Amino acid sequence: MDLHVDIVSFPLEKPFAITGHVFEATDTVRVTLSHRGVAGRGEAVGAYYLGETAESMAGQLEAVAGDLQELDGAAIQALLPPGGARNALDCAWWDYRAKTAGRSIWELLELTPGELTTVYTIGIAEPAVMAERAAAAGRFPHLKLKLDADRPLERLEAVRKARPDAALVIDVNQGWTFDELQGYLPHCERLGIAMIEQPLARGADEALEGFRSPVPLGADESCLHLGEFAAAASRYDVLNIKLDKCGGLTEGLALVAAAQRAGMDLMVGNMTGTSLSMAPSYVIGQYCRFVDIDGPLLLAGDVEHALAYRDGGLVGLPTPALWG
Repeated sequence: MDLHVDIVSFPLEKPFAITGHVFEATDTVRVTLSHRGVAGRGEAVGAYYLGETAESMAGQLEAVAGDLQELDGAAIQALLPPGGARNALDCAWWDYRAKTAGRSIWELLELTPGELTTVYTIGIAEPAVMAERAAAAGRFPHLKLKLDADRPLERLEAVRKARPDAALVIDVNQGWTFDELQGYLPHCERLGIAMIEQPLARGADEALEGFRSPVPLGADESCLHLGEFAAAASRYDVLNIKLDKCGGLTEGLALVAAAQRAGMDLMVGNMTGTSLSMAPSYVIGQYCRFVDIDGPLLLAGDVEHALAYRDGGLVGLPTPALWG
């Protein structure tokens, strides 16, 4: 089995702000697994808040390149820890497996897919600017708003006025305290917010044990992989599965099963990758109440055979030429 690793950077269409960070480009690691004329591809962005970079992930992958002779899903889980490097390798393996078998990912998983409706994400900006961007995104019925502790209610009110029709999810990226969350919740309920994602800091969300929120709360940074699931399930209503966090489609599917057993709602998210990153996430999206696979829409350009984003927020199924 031959492993080829590339680092490819994709500029964003405009700077994108979240709590504590502004992004201007997405640096991806692309893995190609090939054997006997068949090649499978996977892409990872990694988690910036864990210190992952394209260079660090490429180094992890190159370090295990000699251990790929007898590659299968279980071997990949043992070869690398959860994170971006394993995500790229695992997704490349699924693509390789599908192409070798001459079957689609849906046939491999015995799953009948349906088209997904994604949110469109609006980064932190002045309230009037966020409202303007929300109005301009009228073809998307579902919006995701990035917020921090600076005037979140003013921003919410502005967006809700501009888009009274939209289903709104907000993502705080660990930016609030528990007291702030409690203060904002009545307003979020009044404004019809569908879900609040990661309001508190990772490792500082014990206050959510036994807390009954009138608006569903979602775990993102607070649940990176299956080993952290039990704690998240006792504190949150929704689990956001990102393949870059958990380390690929294999563990993503295991998280789906765990969440379903626990009665949690699901969300699929992304780290602003290309359509090659979104394609395996599309599989997870089949099980999700909330779908966030809009990463390519934030980029200045996408990969070949890209996903089709249509009016109504609909996203067409990935083609085999892209992945799976």
